[in-house]
Amino acid sequence: MSSLRRPTLMLTSVAAAAALALSGCSSSGTSNKSGGSGGGSTSPTNTSASAPAPSGSTISVPAAIKSKGTITIAMDATYPPDESIANDGHTIVGFDADLGNALAKAMGLKADLKNVTFDDIIPGLQSGKYDVGLSSFTDNKKREKTVDFVTYFQAGEGFYVKAGSGKTFNGLASLCGHTVSVEKGTTEETDANTQAKKCKVTVLSFADQGQANLAVSSGRADVGFADSQVVGYIVKQSNGQFQVTGQAFAVAPYGIALPKGNGMAKAVQAALEELMKNGTYQKLLKKWGVQSGGISKPVIDGAIS
Repeated sequence: MSSLRRPTLMLTSVAAAAALALSGCSSSGTSNKSGGSGGGSTSPTNTSASAPAPSGSTISVPAAIKSKGTITIAMDATYPPDESIANDGHTIVGFDADLGNALAKAMGLKADLKNVTFDDIIPGLQSGKYDVGLSSFTDNKKREKTVDFVTYFQAGEGFYVKAGSGKTFNGLASLCGHTVSVEKGTTEETDANTQAKKCKVTVLSFADQGQANLAVSSGRADVGFADSQVVGYIVKQSNGQFQVTGQAFAVAPYGIALPKGNGMAKAVQAALEELMKNGTYQKLLKKWGVQSGGISKPVIDGAIS
């Protein structure tokens, strides 16, 4: 998720998380994300029921989108609590999923959630395959060259290790001399590879967060590296298999990714402001236990680095 981001992690329970570590947590089966960190199938699949569109939305949506009546939202559903697959094996659930449905409704549209690989999301936005990328993307200046972002959350980066390993990590310099597991396309992958230019770090990159977790649980990697709130969830759901090590760092905004210059950024910003004003946004943060990452003012292209 790169996103500050993302087994096919279909974790919704403690037992599932342990199984995930043995089978593979993005942004993103297949993953299309940022720094972050999801699990989806190689080919996009519709895995969530569409939210009914209200009539009478006053938000101005570009005519090309409004005429369709539906926005296709791509996410890598291997990155709980932001996005993952429910126990039914196909429905996308999580903070991002709920927010995507709520945003579509606020704009008078229906949401069609697609579970895709994180690395495929931005190319899919550029080609017109998807209308929105909502998958724990870190909003950074490099990404802003190809897509627009509307900020909606903030998160840091964090480490987790196999419980009882005796290994401790705190900050990028602590990776020197170790093997780190990351999801492809994430901010964490970029940061780990940058650190590897300064000292000896072996970076293992995986298509989804589940496989990255498996590398840590099997001992192939010394440490896992993901977005801070995702690390907390992985550890909480692992039934004691993993533990957090060190403090969260490099806090940065998450952004909702949109095709560059197509007019949707202002519409999404207005919709998000409406959800904040009517309390929906705050309710969703609380529902998924991610209140610490909430923001009060969404901005367009708000990258800090």
